[in-house]
Amino acid sequence: MARLLSIRDPDTLTLAVEALRRGEAVAVPTETVYGLAADATNPAAIAAIYEAKGRPRFNPLISHVSDLDMAKAHVAVSPLAETLAQAFWPGALTLVLPLSETGGIHPLATAGLPTAAVRMPEGFARELIAAFGRPLAAPSANRSGRVSPTSARHVEQDLGDRIGLILDGGRCRIGVESTIVAVDDAGLRLLRPGGIPVEAIEEVAGMKVARHAARAGEAVIAPGMLVSHYAPDSAVRLNVSEVRPGETLIRFGGAPVAGEDRAAAVLDLSPAGDLREAAANLFDYLKRADATGGTGIAVAPVPGHGLGEAINDRLARAAAPRDPA
Repeated sequence: MARLLSIRDPDTLTLAVEALRRGEAVAVPTETVYGLAADATNPAAIAAIYEAKGRPRFNPLISHVSDLDMAKAHVAVSPLAETLAQAFWPGALTLVLPLSETGGIHPLATAGLPTAAVRMPEGFARELIAAFGRPLAAPSANRSGRVSPTSARHVEQDLGDRIGLILDGGRCRIGVESTIVAVDDAGLRLLRPGGIPVEAIEEVAGMKVARHAARAGEAVIAPGMLVSHYAPDSAVRLNVSEVRPGETLIRFGGAPVAGEDRAAAVLDLSPAGDLREAAANLFDYLKRADATGGTGIAVAPVPGHGLGEAINDRLARAAAPRDPA
């Protein structure tokens, strides 16, 4: 089983860097979700991520950097991309940018694409990257397609028998993955909604962000674009107005749902109707709902504005027909 270390332990940073230099994959807390991190320049280390997750090789990874200079060493940062980075880094924004000719991110991390997805995380993860000195590829620290982890316990339950080290930083502050935006000559394209609302990006950029709707069978050009993803074991029904007997209900805003008295359990993402609270609770509540043993998971409507766009995106992928691993 994996060794669990607190990030508050003064020896943890050194031990984590040593493990990364050996080419190991290490579970690391970020402000969004826990990531399974390894050296983005080392193909054997990247392969260790894929092996632990059972992740399809065509699905690219986000490479995490400690500062803008590290990003510029590996990708071409346009003036627009730099404006966004200055506004939102460190933070929950991933930019998909052209690879630099002299960069070292390995093609296994980019799925052979001419672009790379890059992000600067907050807190301990950023300190770890700076101490390591190279970008860390880090998808969510869970088996491929499953619900993303927002605590070290979630990681331990899903990957504890597949990796050697889990760094415990407590519960993730945001609770959903980063927003992914492609920056190119055509402008800005939203590839995945996430922890930064699109409206905030548009305000900084001074332009609209085009939406990209993922379709079954299309090429995956950024993480989190598989139609079926973030999936619990139980079947998920969305936007319900009535609960079927034996289902577990996930609702929002304290609003009762018809038939909830017959539910196996009732969970409320945010009784106060706070989308930030709902986003932080989403993956944990999907896991809790799965563990109730109900006949399925029924999800009441969640508003689609702000962080609600990311919440509804994750719910739609959790409810979609399952892609093969």
